[in-house]
Amino acid sequence: MADPADLAKQVADVTKSVGDLQTAANIVWTLVTGFLVMFMQLGFALLETGLTRAKNVTHTMGMNIFVYAIGILCFWLCGFAFQMGGVGALATFGNDATLSHEFVIHIAGKEFGLFGMSGFMLTPAVYTPAIAVLFLFQMVFMDTAATIPTGAMAERWKFASFCLFSVLIAAVIYPFYANWVWGGGWLSMLGKNYGLGHGHVDFAGSSVVHMTGGVMAFVGAKLIGARVGKYTKDGKVNAIPAHNIPMVVTGTLILAFGWFGFNPGSTLAGTDTRTAIVATNTMIASAAGAMTACIYVWTRYGKPDVTMICNGLLAGLVAITGPCAFVSSGASIVIGGVAGVLVVMAAVFVDQKLKIDDPVGAVAVHGVCGAWGIIGLGLFANGTYGDGLNGVAGNVKGLLYGDSGQLVASVAGVLVNIIWVGLAAYVGLKVVDMLVGNRVSTESEIEGLDEGEMGLPGYSAEAGHPVPPEMAMPHTGAPSPAE
Repeated sequence: MADPADLAKQVADVTKSVGDLQTAANIVWTLVTGFLVMFMQLGFALLETGLTRAKNVTHTMGMNIFVYAIGILCFWLCGFAFQMGGVGALATFGNDATLSHEFVIHIAGKEFGLFGMSGFMLTPAVYTPAIAVLFLFQMVFMDTAATIPTGAMAERWKFASFCLFSVLIAAVIYPFYANWVWGGGWLSMLGKNYGLGHGHVDFAGSSVVHMTGGVMAFVGAKLIGARVGKYTKDGKVNAIPAHNIPMVVTGTLILAFGWFGFNPGSTLAGTDTRTAIVATNTMIASAAGAMTACIYVWTRYGKPDVTMICNGLLAGLVAITGPCAFVSSGASIVIGGVAGVLVVMAAVFVDQKLKIDDPVGAVAVHGVCGAWGIIGLGLFANGTYGDGLNGVAGNVKGLLYGDSGQLVASVAGVLVNIIWVGLAAYVGLKVVDMLVGNRVSTESEIEGLDEGEMGLPGYSAEAGHPVPPEMAMPHTGAPSPAE
């Protein structure tokens, strides 16, 4: 007869081996999906560059690659710690509890987490495999948000100003809001503290990533002003077409491909079978967004604008990013389809009514549709997933499934994002403007930023001979009244 002690030891060994294998599988899954999200940087570079003028190709590409380097180093220095330093035990990574120091204030007997206080510079004391994979995955998400303003402020943003503002995004602006939602901070605790659903829920970043980027894009484009010739003194709006449509479409499809890392990867677990539903909802919503954007533009303006089809597809992706794990396929079509129309209407409103020049439609795609995605979660979450999320028992349910508190928490998260990100971006850009100036000179803008800012043309007919600026003009992301 087997010794009970030996049997117990064998069971314990097998249990540990299975747990270690599961943790390893989750780490590998999260790494691979993080690599996919990193590849989205190329998609942004191609999309933004294609939607702007040929004379600014090097400058736009330069911002898209250098924001990656700035983001990594500043996130390593302090951004990651501010965001995730108090997150606590990481359930899918072996319950590693290295990051467990959150700065908390107490109001009326409730805890309000404000920012993390461990994980700075990934020192040896915290540099475990679990923390390393979490850093990589969260960094590429942050870098997506940091990249969004480069499109809205393209063709007139001084490269030095872009560098300094990107430091602020990676080190402070993004990490604080991300902490409040994903790092155990106060927005995530609205359910536990006040009974508002599961608190502010955002599965993969409709608010944390996209709305943050969109709000910064709005503030930046407003402060820096429109491109020369965009608006006339009598109020006329000059729509300016993209210089390279194949580049725009290629960039869009690369982004759509990378989104299969963005959303499914946010399970942080290759062993979570919900991943299949997340991925399929993501695909369905993107198609719905492209379809409704095409139909709306075609019927409203007479032509099926390819750039708006691209923005519609991206709008559907942005909107489904927050609710993708909590909604049905039908709700995904509704969320993505509404986003496809909303992105066109928002782009036209920003361009023609607010007179804010956004060359790539970043405010509409990421800001407006990011907010809509979170509202969509508060409406359509169907109670089939999310048990225990943010310390609340039961699955996540929206208003249409009996929990009005979840919608309230969604609205609260949207409003806080506008206030915090908008104010921080405004102050940050004002300070940067005092230090180095935000905008290039009129002469440099007319000549093209490739030569004036970067000293290198993006295109040349022959070596050393740039393509003349008049060969192409930029695109606003919205049709003009005359179109």
